[in-house]
Order: sequence, then C-alpha cells, then structure tokens
Amino acid sequence: MSSDYSSTHKLLEGTQGALQQLLHPDPAHIYTEEELDAIEQVDPALALRLDRAQTQAARSQEKAVAGGPIDLDEVRAAIEESRRILQQDGGDIEFVALEGRVVKVRFKGACVGCPRSALDLKSVVERMVRSRAPGVAEVANVF
Repeated sequence: MSSDYSSTHKLLEGTQGALQQLLHPDPAHIYTEEELDAIEQVDPALALRLDRAQTQAARSQEKAVAGGPIDLDEVRAAIEESRRILQQDGGDIEFVALEGRVVKVRFKGACVGCPRSALDLKSVVERMVRSRAPGVAEVANVF
C-alpha cells in the first residue's frame, strides 16, 4: 500500500468522523449559521444542500392562512404592478375574477406557454397580491 493512499484514507476517515460530530441525529433539526459554517469547512456541498432544504421548508411554512377582508382595489393595483413587470419581457396579465379568496388572472403575450410562467405567477404576481391584500389565499391562472 502506498503512503499516498494511506494518508488519503486517514484524511477521509478524519473528515467523516468530524462530519458525524457536526450532524444532528434529529432529521428535523434546524441548523444555525454557525453549525452550517462548521459543516461547510468539512463538506461544502452538504452544507449547501442543508441550507437549501431549510430555506425551502421555511418558505413553505410562510404560507399563512389567509384571513380578513379583501380590498378589490388593492388586488387590481397589485396585478397592474405585476403587469408592468411582465410587459418588460413581452408578457402581460389581466384580472379575471375574485372567487372566494382566490384571484383568477389570465396570462397573455409571451407569458402564454412560457416555461417560467408558473414561477412568475407564484413568485411575482401572488407575492405582490398577497402583500397588498393578505386576505387572498391564492392567485390562479385561468385559460
């Protein structure tokens, strides 16, 4: 056995041991920034995966239950603001209806058939509408 192999093997064993000490046995554990920094020193890819998973979990919990009255003027203003953003890329959007707590919109222009339209609907339009009208539970595209 060569000395290069032996030293590499010892380094890997040490790395795995250090990593085992840093990882929490509870899969639902929320890692602090300091813990993630320590893991990053040993395994940067794992630290990134843990951080991404925690961020996605936090975002899914942000979806608070909608409640309270809905101001239709605020909904329309948020859609108009979204419209200006979408028009910069050749897209467009129109308000269709408010049914219960769901705002129905219709994508037009370049947004029709665009692979990013679902992402734009949630991350741009729905976020703007819900920030102005917290009573809205969802924004849905209708055809």
